[in-house]
Amino acid sequence: MSEETATIEISEELKTLGDKIATLTLKQAVELGNYLKDAHGIEAAAGGGMMMMPGPAAAAEEVAEKTEFDVIMTSFGGNKIAVIKAIRGITGLGLKEAKDLVEGVPSKVKEGVSKEDAEKVKAELVDSGAECEIK
Repeated sequence: MSEETATIEISEELKTLGDKIATLTLKQAVELGNYLKDAHGIEAAAGGGMMMMPGPAAAAEEVAEKTEFDVIMTSFGGNKIAVIKAIRGITGLGLKEAKDLVEGVPSKVKEGVSKEDAEKVKAELVDSGAECEIK
């Protein structure tokens, strides 16, 4: 017994639209879902026949304030020795490990720290000549 698969022809316009929808952020997807519901009365079927974007609860999760930050050194600048000393003081690493971390930029110096701690670490590294960012 052979199984036949249905071949569906999709126009380039629909492929382009589908690709754009697939790249939406969560917030944009929620906004699109709300727009379709309000402007055109289109909602997901209760049985899940149509995949719809998450509702407002998911948007609230995204809006929640971030409490943990990572400090990432993007460049050690012109004074590598001062930056290595700063890294040793911040992390407690040995000389070789600190040197490897500095030479391996971009490098995570601290992970999962508070905003205040991240700002302190960044300021200390910038003072030593490094370039950093907080994510």
